[in-house]
Amino acid sequence: MTAQIGAWATASGEGGYTPPSPDDFWQPLWGEGILTFTRPMALYLIAAVVVGGYLLWSTSRASIVPTRKQFYVEKIYDFVRNDIGRDMIGSAHFKRFMPLLFTLFTFIFLNNLMGVIPFFQNPPMARIGFPIALTLVVYVVYHWVGLQKHGVGGYFKHMVPPGLPVWIAPFIFAIEFITYFITRPLTLALRLFGNMLAGHMVLVLFILGGEFLLLHGDGLMKGAGIASLIMGVLMTMFEILIQFLQAYVFTLLTASYIGSALADDH
Repeated sequence: MTAQIGAWATASGEGGYTPPSPDDFWQPLWGEGILTFTRPMALYLIAAVVVGGYLLWSTSRASIVPTRKQFYVEKIYDFVRNDIGRDMIGSAHFKRFMPLLFTLFTFIFLNNLMGVIPFFQNPPMARIGFPIALTLVVYVVYHWVGLQKHGVGGYFKHMVPPGLPVWIAPFIFAIEFITYFITRPLTLALRLFGNMLAGHMVLVLFILGGEFLLLHGDGLMKGAGIASLIMGVLMTMFEILIQFLQAYVFTLLTASYIGSALADDH
């Protein structure tokens, strides 16, 4: 399908189909250079205002018997609390991290949904800077709580399981050090970024490619355009699932890292 679209773009010349690329996510609104304010930045701010505003509005008159708006928030909170926080951190410590986990899940999920919400349709997490910013918060938190719990020496000693032969301990420490300080934050940011970038580019390819083939193609190409548009709709539904899963995975791994930093044993 991609080769056919590329052939149509070449044959049509000026005004032909242009496949999506990572540059399509830049979308500057005003400013220049490092001071450029982009559309993804605007959507990121909108998501922050919507999440914060809805939480304030829905809990402003919280009651024992919840209203509908309070009920929805409580169901999401219970999901993050019971299926993520308590399971991964443990019942002794998870409560103080719930504000962070709940905020991460709701904020990331809404930002991901920006990729399919009409008139927005640009997921901010497809710009690497946004996942990196969230990962830095997680990075500081799980190292800080680990240092508080074990102390500096105890935290680094905690990286090596007890009972190992002396000759292998340095190798295990090196592997664990790289995991704690490099691999974890790197994969946490890249997983979210990569899934949102790839998923959105697939949607753009199916929908805009289908539109081009339907309007400018001949014969079987029009049928291919209709099939591409149908696939675009199906992939949109699948992308919503991926958007939820990526918010869940990011929050789950955050809780897992905090839990491992607080654990008494490796």
